[in-house]
Amino acid sequence: MFDLHRLRLLRELKHRGTLAAVAAALSYAPSSVSQQLSQLEAEVGVPLLEPVGRRVRLTAQAEILVAHTEAVLQRLERAEADIAASLTDLTGILRIASFQTAALALVPAALSLLRELHPRLRVHVTQMEPEKALPALQARDFDLVLAEEYPGNPNPRPPELQEEDLLDDPLHLALPEPAGASDADGPTAALRSLAGHPWVMEPEGTAARHWATTLCRNAGFEPDVRFETTDLLLHQRLVEHKHAAAFLPDLVWNGQPPTVTLRQLPRGRSTRRIFTVVRQGRSRHPAVLACRDALRRAVTLRPGQA
Repeated sequence: MFDLHRLRLLRELKHRGTLAAVAAALSYAPSSVSQQLSQLEAEVGVPLLEPVGRRVRLTAQAEILVAHTEAVLQRLERAEADIAASLTDLTGILRIASFQTAALALVPAALSLLRELHPRLRVHVTQMEPEKALPALQARDFDLVLAEEYPGNPNPRPPELQEEDLLDDPLHLALPEPAGASDADGPTAALRSLAGHPWVMEPEGTAARHWATTLCRNAGFEPDVRFETTDLLLHQRLVEHKHAAAFLPDLVWNGQPPTVTLRQLPRGRSTRRIFTVVRQGRSRHPAVLACRDALRRAVTLRPGQA
């Protein structure tokens, strides 16, 4: 029998990339992680790691072991969920990661519902963009992630993760000043009228930035991006002060009247999908089920949704 603790260290290395990252995440010394993996190699009888420059990567045999380890850990999470479901009171810790607009518009109401229904459940919330939160979910740093998907940019769907739709969030072109084009001229004309204006967008490498850049290019221009931030409230503020054009979702306003002029976007490109993601083994855990239910109720409780 292989040692499960050492198998988990090998799995952590696959998800975190370096021995130092594994050690930091688990509060071990890097030398201790290396020693444990060397012992696992001796147990298995084949090399599990090979050097690549100053780093290491998993061998094909190590990848096989990690796949089996994932299955074992998923089954153990299901056992934990079954035990929790057999209890009359929901306790323990639930770790959530959420991107900014969902954290502002949905999470507080969901937390209030959870506190009312399950006062002994301790909930930890971290604001984190999906690009970082989803790998952290796979590494078991979180139990549930609130994520977003932009039109034409589907997210990878690892088989060990399970998604559940929460809402569709309309996206709009936010004008820094009255534009020459109106809704009657069509969404592409309104977008093209801002070709020479500065823009605020999310950083390079994010799904939102790829979607926004593609939208502008399809309208016939390269956006002049002078401001980069994941903070959509700053996007809103820069538009209000006429420093930049932007693409803003409905959740920014959270049911309140918009403070800037908005225009429609081209059909098929005007809604982002918002959803929750959990690991398959934890999908039936009572804390996860309660959190998902609270988030669905928070969607219906938003201003203007009644």
